[in-house]
Amino acid sequence: MIDTVLPLVFLPAMGCDGQLWARQILDLGDVSRSELGDLTLDDTLEAMAARVLADAPPRFAVAGVSLGGYVAMEMVRQAPHRVMGLALFGTRASLTARPRTVKEQGLLATAPHADPMLTPIISGPVQAMAERVGAEVFARQQQALLARPDVAPAIAAVRVPTLVAVGDRDRICLPADAQALADKIPDARFHVLKSCGHLAPMERPGETTALLRDWLLQ
Repeated sequence: MIDTVLPLVFLPAMGCDGQLWARQILDLGDVSRSELGDLTLDDTLEAMAARVLADAPPRFAVAGVSLGGYVAMEMVRQAPHRVMGLALFGTRASLTARPRTVKEQGLLATAPHADPMLTPIISGPVQAMAERVGAEVFARQQQALLARPDVAPAIAAVRVPTLVAVGDRDRICLPADAQALADKIPDARFHVLKSCGHLAPMERPGETTALLRDWLLQ
């Protein structure tokens, strides 16, 4: 994808901040110039994508987890000529069987925080991120997911090197959900992270970094 250092925009999951991507931002510094998109100020995916695009370089790659993945696809739909590569973690291909209420969405969104498979080393920082983000932002992000449009047009717009990855223990985006997304994107690479839940960049930082490095250098 690149011959020189490429701008790379990282997008966090709901209730998360830049700490989610801290290891990747540090470890990929030799092949990318990292920026963090702000998903805290808007209550629709379209507005979130427009805000990130307004602050992003003219051409860049983008990596997102869950909410960040949906925003990344919306960025491709809005500005396909600017996005050079797409990496999606824990992101679905369709809206089928999605929660219909904010309460239900909240229960799913907090699942990684209470996942007994997470070690204290991971669960503590995840809870700290949620506290920093705060309830008001969390509610806006929930609303954006509940009201998200059909993702089919965004998927159809993808014509760049794409990585789709998911944890084998993800309870929010099942591996089959992510596989369905990868199947809809031409030449997308699909990867399942073993013994991993919804927040791969923190749960499997080394493997996530290696996946992103390969994706950037392809």
